[in-house]
Amino acid sequence: QVQLVESGGGLVQAGGSLRLSCAVSGGGSFGRRAVGWFRQAPGQEREFVAGINWSGGYTNYADSVQGRFTISRHNSNSTVGLQMDKLKPEDTAVYYCAVARDSYIVYSWAANDYSGQGTRVTVSS
Repeated sequence: QVQLVESGGGLVQAGGSLRLSCAVSGGGSFGRRAVGWFRQAPGQEREFVAGINWSGGYTNYADSVQGRFTISRHNSNSTVGLQMDKLKPEDTAVYYCAVARDSYIVYSWAANDYSGQGTRVTVSS
């Protein structure tokens, strides 16, 4: 059974940085699928944050995080990272790692096959 475990969330002041990690186990053809980070703030829909294709050669970001967040992956140990810099209070949310159904980046939560339980990020002003 495929399992994803996110870590690295916490409380940080505006302007600070956090690095999220996602460890994938149980197979699931990780090395042939795209991976993404999504987030959900209280009372809001879950939204796409960042994605990376199967090889790591292509990435894409939501406009709201472009230039501040960086997604990466290591297929050798089935991990995904999200470096978050210059954090803003509006980045406060639960962040989820998800493995897509295909090798290319997906922007809809429903297009993912596997996801974790999430890690909470709180940015204070």
